[in-house]
Order: sequence, then structure tokens, then C-alpha cells
Amino acid sequence: MIKIKVNLDRYAPASYDICIGSGILDRVGLLIGNGTPATRYIIVSDTTVASLHGEKLKVLLGGMGYDVHLVTFPPGERSKTLGTALAVISSLLELGADRASMLIALGGGVTGDLVAFIASVYMRSVPYVHIPTTLMAQVDSSIGGKTGIDLPEGKNLLGTFYQPRGIFIDLDLLSTLPDEEFRNGLAEVLKYGIIEDLRLFDLLEGSAGEVMARNRAILETIVTSSCTIKKGIVEIDERDTGVRRVLNFGHTVGHAIEAESGYTISHGNAVAAGMVAAVRISEKGGHLLPQDRERIEGLIRTYGLLDRIPASISTDSLMARMTKDKKKKGDAIHFVLLRKPGIPFIHASVKQRIIRDTLEEMHA
Repeated sequence: MIKIKVNLDRYAPASYDICIGSGILDRVGLLIGNGTPATRYIIVSDTTVASLHGEKLKVLLGGMGYDVHLVTFPPGERSKTLGTALAVISSLLELGADRASMLIALGGGVTGDLVAFIASVYMRSVPYVHIPTTLMAQVDSSIGGKTGIDLPEGKNLLGTFYQPRGIFIDLDLLSTLPDEEFRNGLAEVLKYGIIEDLRLFDLLEGSAGEVMARNRAILETIVTSSCTIKKGIVEIDERDTGVRRVLNFGHTVGHAIEAESGYTISHGNAVAAGMVAAVRISEKGGHLLPQDRERIEGLIRTYGLLDRIPASISTDSLMARMTKDKKKKGDAIHFVLLRKPGIPFIHASVKQRIIRDTLEEMHA
């Protein structure tokens, strides 16, 4: 088992371990009990994941003498709402959950964001751990303490910063992941390679067949590399006010596409299209060489991710969405752009004409 320590030194309880390996779900009772004891453990999961892994985890924890319960909600991004949060909170109240209880987020990014948000506000905060079951959650959304609820106006417009007490990544859980959901998570892995780790970029470029076949050694490498990159950035900028913002590469346009589609386009595909927009804007601004832009777009296409904007989504609607993005300041739309692979930068004054022209040319 690989352990990666996330060191947030402002106060000790905020620091935690990311544990990566195979068969961790079978050992998670010992890992949780030793590091984060509680009087009651409440697993929160969507109904799909609960049917695959929830009951097994409940039995494992119960067999160790823990007081454990399972609370479920409908799957999908459309459940990441205040209504779902309140429904889960009602279940917690019925179970008698108090500040000595611990929540266990068992699932992907939606579950992690939702449970973390609930943990941060329920009874003025209760501890939680995350067992991410999707590649997207394992490499990105489970790490860093961002919580989020979607509003009709956009994605993650309501949220807090609240760190977990631990993250337990079982690579075996990826075996039940549909190909489309696995590819969805690869978008974030590609992001890390493009903005930070050229060795990861080269691996993804040269070993696409093995990656898609879920070769165990390569999976461990890409998950560990991604977690190490993100934890390093989070340690420097926990509250997303400086360098951490480079992790939003592809997300400015991506979140707008995702929201405008009514979340029918997956987060990974939307971010992939957003990355294409970002490198094209980078090239148009004279920051990125054409051959580097072509190489990045080629990598995105190699993995079958979205590199166009559907014709049903208008440029005007995307521009309107971006002006409401929580990461903008004043009237400026912030973009993470590239000078070359591995060298991102934040640009706060991209001309709207360049943004609009890029979105127009990307329409399918």
C-alpha cells in the first residue's frame, strides 16, 4: 500500500493520508478505526455504488463491532443539490448522528462533493473520510477539501473548504467502472500531464492501449502521480487563491458546457473540450506553439474524449455561463493557459473576441 501525506500545517487535524493500493476496501475498517475513531459510522452512497460495494462495506465494518448505517441517494450530477443534501441530513437526524459520528463518502465525485458539504455544515461539522470509487474521484475530486453543491445558475456555486480525515483509494474498485466513466476520469489525468508532469504526458501518449485496458501497474502509476501532483499544489494553496488555480485548466469553458448541457455531458468530456479551448486561446494569444497545441489535442482525441462543442449549445449561452463562474473576479474571466506543456499560467484579460471566436470554431 502506498501512503501519501497531505500536510496542511496550519493545524494538525487538517493533515491526512491518501492510501493507495489493491484490496483496501477489505482493510478499510482497520484503517479508519485506527486513525479516525468514532461512535457511529454512516456510509453515504448513491444507489448504484451502494448495490456494488455499500452493503459489503457495511458488513465488514459491522463485523468489527462498529455501529454502522448506510444512507443512499439517486446517482448522477443532478443529485448534487440542496434538496438531496437536506434529504441526507434528515436521514442522519433519524439515525441520531451527532458530532461523535463519522460520515464515509463511498462513491465518485458527486458523492464526495455532496458528503463533504454535508459534513462541513451538519451540527457545525462532523468528520468524514472518502472511499472514491471512480477514477475521477481517485485522482482529483477527493483530494483537497473542496465541497460543492450545484445551483440552476451553475456548477459548484455553493460550497465550503473542508478537509477529510483520510482518503482510501482501492484500485480494485475501478474494475466495476464502465468504460465511459473510466474515460471520464482520464480527462483529469491528462490535465495533470499537460500542466505539470511531462513524464506522465509521455506515458499517456505512448501507452494508451494499456491505460484503457486498465493495466494494474500503469493504473497505480497514473493514480499515484496524479495524487502526488494535486496534494503538492493543495499544500501550497489550500484555499484556491493562488497557484491551485492552475488545476482549473480546461474548467472555465468545461463547467459552462457541463451546466449548459443540463449535465448530460460528463465532467470529463466537458473539461476535455475546455482544454481544447484553452490551448487554442493560448495559441491565438501567441503563448503556445502550434505543434504543442496539436500534440495536446491529439492526446485528447486518442482517448476518445470530447474535442468539440455540440451545435445545440450556443456560444452566447456559454459566454453568459462563464460570466457567472465562481472563479472570475469582477468582470474578468480568468483562464488557465499554457506557454508550453508543463508551464501553465493564469490570464485574467483574455479578449472576449478571442474567447468567442474559439468557441465558434469548436462547434460540431
